[in-house]
Amino acid sequence: MRKKIGMAAAMATTVALLAACSSGGSTEETSSPAASETTPAMSGGELTIWVDENREPAVAAAAETFEAETGATVTLIQKNFEDIRADFLAQVPTGEGPDITIGAHDWLGALVEGGVVNTVDLGANASSFAQVGLDAMSYDGQQYGMPYALEAIALVQNVDLVGEEAPATWDEMIQNGIDSGAERPFCITTNGEVGDGYNMYPFQTSFGAPVFVQEGGSYTSEVGMGGDAGTAFATWLSENGEAGEGYLSTTIDYAINNELFNSGKCAYTIQGPWALGDFTDVNFVVNPAPSAGGETAAPFVGVQGFYVSSQSANALLANEFLTNYVATTEAMQALYDADPRLPAFEGVDTASAPYPDAIAGFQASAENGVPMPNIPEMGQVWDFWNAAESAIIKGADPEATWTKMVDDLTAALAG
Repeated sequence: MRKKIGMAAAMATTVALLAACSSGGSTEETSSPAASETTPAMSGGELTIWVDENREPAVAAAAETFEAETGATVTLIQKNFEDIRADFLAQVPTGEGPDITIGAHDWLGALVEGGVVNTVDLGANASSFAQVGLDAMSYDGQQYGMPYALEAIALVQNVDLVGEEAPATWDEMIQNGIDSGAERPFCITTNGEVGDGYNMYPFQTSFGAPVFVQEGGSYTSEVGMGGDAGTAFATWLSENGEAGEGYLSTTIDYAINNELFNSGKCAYTIQGPWALGDFTDVNFVVNPAPSAGGETAAPFVGVQGFYVSSQSANALLANEFLTNYVATTEAMQALYDADPRLPAFEGVDTASAPYPDAIAGFQASAENGVPMPNIPEMGQVWDFWNAAESAIIKGADPEATWTKMVDDLTAALAG
């Protein structure tokens, strides 16, 4: 395998992967297609894959096995993850891009609009993926990417103050927090004056007010936050905001939120797995967020996965690599071990995580969640949405402020 990368980590992961493939379970469950089954069209083919530093060793391991069994040649090019989207959009139309790239699901709308991605066929392995991951990497009913990892926020609670049991409703959670004697029953990041619709979204969806309307599992560009459901959520923000009960406050940014929870001054918070390293002084558990509006609290789910270039001269070979060499328990385990994220593929052992019990809580939260919209229109939502939430929390009229936000956003999307 030709690689513009370091070899040591790749070889170590390769040895582990090949050992896993050759031990224990049946051939049917663990082995990749045999070299003898490789079609002449595949033999001797070439693939170029873009991957970031963290995931490179695991992809290299799958590529080594793929090369050995198919006779194909794989070249890995290591890139900064932050550069991949723009470079892929720019280079694929010129024929200079890769056959496969790693990427995030919320790039998909721009990638489809730019005509740079091909559909993928997950074959017999499709049922092994989390449905929310498949939905996230679909567009207009077509599967454009193969998911491998998820991320979502969840309820983190101080066990010494409120125990381990998950509260079912907002009111139950607040009462538990009050009874605990904590300075604050609940904290959530509002990003100061800016607002933070992302962290507040589980509560918004529990009122039945999604950002965009979905049809057939795909997002449309129709704003879904209006009507009675949106007004009910806005009223709830007001009632619990600074002019109401005070449970929601624009004075709470990311750092303050984490300090309050870690110091025991806050009984519950909403956070993601990226914040757990800040909770060194508190005994905590992670559960799905409670419902405030009667429906399931569904957080946004972010998804990482793989895309195939629309200009690839070896699209069938690329699909073969993904579906039969990456979509395996062994390869997915290697990806998890290289960069621990919530797995989107069944059978991955998360026991090696720093907080394995917490990972299970975030996984349960993600299963309740919905993909963050992958349509281009999502980029225009944040400023309108965040500002309206912040204003309502600070005391602005909830119905008028929310209705104006929906109208202004709808007009901006139409323009």
